Amino acid sequence: MRNKSLIITLTVIVSALCLYFLSFSFVANNVQKDAEAFATDAQGNVNMDKKQTYLDSIWKEPVFMGYTYQEIKENELGLGLDLKGGMHVVLEVSPVEIIKSMSGNSKDPNFLKALARAQELQKNSQERFTKLFAQAYREVEPNGKLSRIFSNTANRGKISYESTNDQVIDVIDQEVEDAIGRSFNILRTRIDKFGVNQPNIQRLKGSGRIQIELPGIDNPERVRKLLSGMANLEFWEVWNPQETGPYFMQLNEYLKNQEKAGNLNLKEEAAPAKDALASAAAKTDSATEADPLAQAAATTDSTKAVAKTDSAKKAADALAATDSLANQAGPLARLFTQLPNGLGANVRDTAKINDIFARPEVQAIFPPNMKFLWAVKPIVGDNRQEFVELYAVKKGRDGKAPLGGDAINDARQDFDQQGRPEITMTMNPTGAKKWARLTGNNVGRQVAIVLDNYVYSAPVVQGEISGGNSSISGNFTIEEAQDLANILKAGKMPAPTRIVEEAIVGPSLGQEAINQGLLSTLAGLVIVVVFMMAYYSRGGLIADLALVFNVFFILGILAQFNAALTLPGIAGIVLTLGMAVDANVLIFERMREEARKGLPIREVINKGYDKAFITILDANVTTFLAGFILYFFGSGPVKGFAITLMLGIVTSFFTSVYISRLLVEVSFQRAGKLSFSNAFAERMFQNVKFDVMKWKKPAYAFSLAIIVFGFVAMAIKGPNLGVDFKGGRSYIVEFNKAVPASDVRAALVDNFQEAGTEVKTFGASNRVKVITSWLADDESVQADEQVKAALDAGLSEYSSLSPKVLSSSKVGATMADDIQNTAVIALILALVGIFIYVMFRFRNWQFSLGGVVALFHDSLMIIAVFAILDLFGISYEMDQVFIAAILTIIGFSINDTVVIFDRIREYMDLDPRKHIRDVINPALIDTFSRTIITSATVFMVVLVLFIFGGEVLRGFSLAMLIGVVFGSYSSLFIAAPIVVDTMKNDKKAVAAPQPTAKKVS
Repeated sequence: MRNKSLIITLTVIVSALCLYFLSFSFVANNVQKDAEAFATDAQGNVNMDKKQTYLDSIWKEPVFMGYTYQEIKENELGLGLDLKGGMHVVLEVSPVEIIKSMSGNSKDPNFLKALARAQELQKNSQERFTKLFAQAYREVEPNGKLSRIFSNTANRGKISYESTNDQVIDVIDQEVEDAIGRSFNILRTRIDKFGVNQPNIQRLKGSGRIQIELPGIDNPERVRKLLSGMANLEFWEVWNPQETGPYFMQLNEYLKNQEKAGNLNLKEEAAPAKDALASAAAKTDSATEADPLAQAAATTDSTKAVAKTDSAKKAADALAATDSLANQAGPLARLFTQLPNGLGANVRDTAKINDIFARPEVQAIFPPNMKFLWAVKPIVGDNRQEFVELYAVKKGRDGKAPLGGDAINDARQDFDQQGRPEITMTMNPTGAKKWARLTGNNVGRQVAIVLDNYVYSAPVVQGEISGGNSSISGNFTIEEAQDLANILKAGKMPAPTRIVEEAIVGPSLGQEAINQGLLSTLAGLVIVVVFMMAYYSRGGLIADLALVFNVFFILGILAQFNAALTLPGIAGIVLTLGMAVDANVLIFERMREEARKGLPIREVINKGYDKAFITILDANVTTFLAGFILYFFGSGPVKGFAITLMLGIVTSFFTSVYISRLLVEVSFQRAGKLSFSNAFAERMFQNVKFDVMKWKKPAYAFSLAIIVFGFVAMAIKGPNLGVDFKGGRSYIVEFNKAVPASDVRAALVDNFQEAGTEVKTFGASNRVKVITSWLADDESVQADEQVKAALDAGLSEYSSLSPKVLSSSKVGATMADDIQNTAVIALILALVGIFIYVMFRFRNWQFSLGGVVALFHDSLMIIAVFAILDLFGISYEMDQVFIAAILTIIGFSINDTVVIFDRIREYMDLDPRKHIRDVINPALIDTFSRTIITSATVFMVVLVLFIFGGEVLRGFSLAMLIGVVFGSYSSLFIAAPIVVDTMKNDKKAVAAPQPTAKKVS
């Protein structure tokens, strides 16, 4: 074996890395068990507050190899929402509102008509909304100029009356993109402050959408309001430490009295925070260890004289003002900490402090115009504890901020005269007057820039700023300056978000999914292991060991990339177990063929692996291509499945081709022999005889009949599309005993105003899935609440059965259209990509055509059989996961077809004298054992998934079962005959005699 040492080294390195990263998951699980043991009482009940207190206490403490529990959690193999429970949301930043805002809320009738028309066009288009708006405006007013609508004060310097329509659209495009970026940053900060463990937020490329996953959420209403609310940017005057000091003295006395009375319990912290942060203040003259935005200095734009804040002096003053508070004995010293720029607290104590400040008697201590806000960015001390600064801001007469974000026209990151990053800001005339008054009254004092009640920056004013043009400078990096500019612009460009897709999974349903996933994985693994050992003897045992490496690598690599394991991801692993067998089958069948020639066992091993290599490579590349397209166009759980599938293809190739060969050679060297067959296996495909061309017309007729029947059935009853394809809302409801789905529908239909409503049993007899299209076009939070209220009202008839909503999902109409379009595009691209690859590999378009027609045939057969089953009352939805199954079958089926084509190519390369018709049957018979063994193995594994994988994956599993059967059928009776029919005028031939019965790879 060539490069043996390299393979061994690589295997050891990858194994060590996988073991290292998976160890974080084991440690995190053990810590969770310790926390539960700590919080469990004598009766076996777990106190969740006590458990959380335990976890909080070690959050920043080293628990494994110097890593804190927080770092362990960040590096563990996470569980997806469908396994852990939580909330999945896709938000869309509304370009309509942005365009309206840029137009100054123009009432021009043609402008409003164009906006309405663009919204109609968007339902059936993947184009950017701005392009559709430009197209609609040309339709409504062919000679109209957009500049007359958008050349206003807000767009000064960007759009003039002379600007062309294309130039206006370019500016709108940029503003929409900026608004999406600002919304992303705002939402990310909100989620970080929400306190969710391991949240995931990402922009969906090519769209104005943001995807958010929040594990463990138990208050969806709060999340909806948090995510859909508008950003609130404000500018506040700040009290200095000398002014607030006396009031904190009074607070300390109050807390002392409360502790004496037993109404307050503030325990001493294990590690004093003051020492850790005093060093931070001493070793910097710019307080870079604190929030770098907090040292920004506001200066006039006309002079551009950037007056830096004397941060060292400011920090010293702050420390002096609060030192008496921190040093005196009492509860205040245990709550607050001296920070370089003022008073602050440990992040974990902020909730406790907020509760204290909310007490009426505490509010009476402080002036009525004093309001407390926390800094958004924490400071990390030497002991890894996180602290945030507390700001006291001055309320106006009406309790509002002196200046709001609506005053800002523009803000952008720039550079000062010394080339340092700064932020330039312009305001509208009204805002400019208020800004001049605010800065003039606060020279030498701080002005806090506040977004959603968190302080992002508090620059010191150096002088009155008139004219509305100003710059903010300080110790910024370019990224920090860009972020602050985005925050300032958030007040200028209202960009409301709407939830276009939502899924909520309850923890009980998640635990059930875990159990089903583990059971199906173990059952699938057992089936594969037993079959391989029974059929290939000792060689099968080696293949099983390679399979164990395969699963280990998949989980380890997922952990390395901080990926989350989802239920479709488990399905991907189960499917990989079945498909990984294919490479071993190809190798062993080749080795058995070489052994029949009487070759020495060493040569049998070498030739078996060498001849199978190119076939395995071709088969894996085509399947990987389908997985990549699935990942690129899929979303949510489909992406999780695609990632696992692609990863499984790579790891199975490595383990089957390289690791299994290492094991084979080690076994041969030790025993001097190698068994990869038995009497049963030798006889199983000994007398296979068939003429595929004889059966091609009956096969064509059979396939056509099934497809026509299926699509007629679909026309009669309509396609059973899932919510993500047609839009609407769905709920999984569980009762404490069995209920007929038809009765539940009768109770709900009136509440849903007789809109398209479907109720069906979901898994167990006491569980139903409710689907309604009522208010599907309304994606607002109010509509969500209205539909949920209607559901609750309908279920009130079953109050004695304790109905409980285990999960819910919503897909807006526009999102559904996009999902449908991307599904079609994914299927087309998969077929085109495979056509090109097969033509490149086989240098013949007839092979590409035969393969792609067979794949298209497989897709139609799956759809047709689903429609036929639905006609007879066996109903499964066609949704994103269904499309994932079709694309997976495309990968599986072309895998099988490529193996046959490869054997045809091998014969054609030997001797070109015989007609291609004479090549087909020998090639099919040679590969027949491999086709049947691989298909049967995958079928058995998917059957296990269908039985034990749970209702969520049942439609996927059924589609896979149908696809495996018809994929193997099409490779034999569709793909190969089409190649013969399209090459019938060619005089291709082979030298090898035509076998009548043979079994090769």
